[in-house]
Amino acid sequence: MEYTNRLQNVAVLGAAGKMGSGILLLTAVEMANLRLKPENKDKAFSLYAVDVSDQALEGLIAYVRKQVTKIAEKSIVSLRKAYEDHKNLVENGEIIDQYVDDVVAIIRPTTRMESAYDATLVFEAVNENPDLKVKLLSQIEENSSNDPWYFTNTSSVPIHSLDERIRLGGRIIGFHFYNPPAVQKLVELIPAKNTLKEVQEFAMQYAKALKKIVVPSNDIAGFIGNGHFMRDALFGIQEAERLAERKGFVRSVYAINKVTQDFLVRPMGIFQLIDYVGIDVVRYILQVMNPHFDENLHSPLLDRLYEMGVTGGQNSDGSQKNGFLKYEKGKPVAAFDPDKQDYVSFDSFKEEEDRILGELPASWSPWKKAVRSTAKDQLFSGYFSDLKKANTTGSELAFRYGRKSRNIALQLVEQGVAHNKEDVNTVLMTGFFHAYGPVNKYFE
Repeated sequence: MEYTNRLQNVAVLGAAGKMGSGILLLTAVEMANLRLKPENKDKAFSLYAVDVSDQALEGLIAYVRKQVTKIAEKSIVSLRKAYEDHKNLVENGEIIDQYVDDVVAIIRPTTRMESAYDATLVFEAVNENPDLKVKLLSQIEENSSNDPWYFTNTSSVPIHSLDERIRLGGRIIGFHFYNPPAVQKLVELIPAKNTLKEVQEFAMQYAKALKKIVVPSNDIAGFIGNGHFMRDALFGIQEAERLAERKGFVRSVYAINKVTQDFLVRPMGIFQLIDYVGIDVVRYILQVMNPHFDENLHSPLLDRLYEMGVTGGQNSDGSQKNGFLKYEKGKPVAAFDPDKQDYVSFDSFKEEEDRILGELPASWSPWKKAVRSTAKDQLFSGYFSDLKKANTTGSELAFRYGRKSRNIALQLVEQGVAHNKEDVNTVLMTGFFHAYGPVNKYFE
């Protein structure tokens, strides 16, 4: 079945979720673009947006309209050519409105799983619960006569385990979009050992059409992205617990978060990143990964916070929920003390803790500036050289953390998760927006 035919009848499971909505948007646009080609004018295209909530699906269509309008405004030259036979469309606004209507017309919002039975391609974007994934895909498989291909957005569940449990015969592949899919350029492509060659070829063609950067990962739990992030997060937690023995937990969380953001020039500190993903999500992914490795990928502290109802994540409006840190106007202002079961303001110790960590060298650049630099190697070589010479508490913690991050990356290559260290660097720089990769000369 050729590329266009495979994309004529598609279903997205979890379509109204954070990841599913982006996948649906990108796929709807690609399907609409195919439909506009002269050779496809007589073909029908249907995209079933499957989710459990009618209300969420209503919001999904509003989201798609808004985003497609932005896409159309940036693509007006090509759209004018695509609609040149539509003599009634003269003004740019008319063409944009028509394109938005054409994209939305492809989407079929539904809460009925039965709608996916006729799909030839199924995107699965439900939560990281292997049993749920197996249940939903098995239901489609048992009721479909099309031998559909399954693209799972899992960031941690081994693809071969899903293939074997559902008995798909290689018709499944890991196609891990990064959040948010409509913005993030990275896709981790994870074929299982038995994934059909034609499925892999289609996945590459689809990713190319979406203008994605594809990094291949071997089919080992957590893959490259979570393989690094989960271990990096665990180390951050362990460092805070180590420091807490002499300075208390709250001050330790503040210190490690500041070191990982400012001293290591990252977009977020490690505790802010855990909160962004969600303490509950990080905890669950570790549970998925842990049985597949000899090392202990588990944090009792995450269990404790989860049991207290401290979960992080985002509110429905996209604002950050409190987790390890408390947020005001998107900025962390306090840290959670598990013993007091309350947040302690940074104001009570920030000035003293900053003095203990020490000043950043004059060669330091904030992440927003550093990530756009055209001379990154020169910038970071100079900065980390100066930081080492500073020999402050912050410097010591930063190099300890940087070396651990580097070792985690090399471990992924040694374990056969990543094909090479460049792929790990690409995932961290593209998917996590780091300004430099973990495998570098700065922390040798």
